Amino acid sequence: MATGLLMLATFTVCYTLLAKTLATTVFTAPILFLGLGYVLAMTGMMPVGEAEHLLHIVAELALIILLFLDAAQINLKALRRKFTWPLRMLVIGLPLSILFGTIAAIPFLAGLPLVAAMLVAAILAPTDAALGQAVVTNPLVPERVRRALTVESGLNDGLALPAILLFASLTAEMMDADATNWALFGAKQLIFGPIVGVFLGYVGGQLFLLAKARNMTSVTIEGIGAIAMAGGAYLAAGEVGGNGFIASFVAGLFFGNVVKGQCPFIYEFTESEGQMLTWGAFFLIGLALVPAAILHLNWQMLAIILVSLFVVRPLAIWISLIGSDAAPATRLFFGWFGPRGLATALFALVVVDQIDHELGETILMLAINAVWISSVLHGATAVPAAKWFGAYMARREEAPEAQPVPDMRKESFL
Repeated sequence: MATGLLMLATFTVCYTLLAKTLATTVFTAPILFLGLGYVLAMTGMMPVGEAEHLLHIVAELALIILLFLDAAQINLKALRRKFTWPLRMLVIGLPLSILFGTIAAIPFLAGLPLVAAMLVAAILAPTDAALGQAVVTNPLVPERVRRALTVESGLNDGLALPAILLFASLTAEMMDADATNWALFGAKQLIFGPIVGVFLGYVGGQLFLLAKARNMTSVTIEGIGAIAMAGGAYLAAGEVGGNGFIASFVAGLFFGNVVKGQCPFIYEFTESEGQMLTWGAFFLIGLALVPAAILHLNWQMLAIILVSLFVVRPLAIWISLIGSDAAPATRLFFGWFGPRGLATALFALVVVDQIDHELGETILMLAINAVWISSVLHGATAVPAAKWFGAYMARREEAPEAQPVPDMRKESFL
């Protein structure tokens, strides 16, 4: 155990020293930390049993905080003002991803109820910008494209969560004849969670502004309060029968739009301490779950994952941007760079104990395999694809016959 922790600490230090250089390569942080966890598990340097218990704690903590902070960075008024790319991808593309994913999963989940395929599709729908960091931080890629990907990935996990919880409750009811209260349980989760989030986010934001106006707090202390608010929303929702994750997301959404950029911690945490949480979660996934997931990988599971990556999302995103000013190459770029990451793994962990054990394990193994396969494929293509797309868009803008593309960079989404 001590040797494994020492290797993790040493590895983390080395990565931070080389982070800027590695950002221009195929070796993203999620790939490297997943790989390190897998190596330590296979060599026996760290006990997997303890890692599984720790993963659930870190996973829930990371999901609560990151849902809150991702939502807090979204400017609702900016999203409402114009029918822009990220709004289309969220409002049209996300439901289509779940619909197409369900249709694609049905042939490979023979003997299981339709709602199980819907649950699989919903878990595979959220994307993670961390796996495409080389894209969203690459100056060669137009700013509007990078911003759209960041906004979409920041919001789609929270928007997919209600569907995941609903399908999980319906799956439990259909798989277990004794689960007669699951429908009511699911309804309470989806209703009371948002109510708690709206109340705490709005009230917390107003109290924050009041304390700031009277110089009763400081920037450092404000950050602690924001994290406590995320945890408070999660716990309060649980007390009234609501879903804590939805409450955290909605609380962040209202808090961020009340304070309107007056809490710099929201942005700073995501780039610093939030990275540590993300890396730790990926490491624990590689340590505790990837070895077992690889053993469970069969052709049906692989087919669902590959169809989701190569067909379902690209098709859904392409359709969602019909009628917009997005060029065909831009639609293809958006469609491909939807890596399945932390949200997919964490949502699977959340629902695995709520449904039939055998089905829950299958869905968890599928989700974890999707994460590491996506990490490899999107990580390997991020840098070359970003360079190609940036060069292509530059040539297109310079071409005399090219149609001018409206400059959306003045539009604030974050």
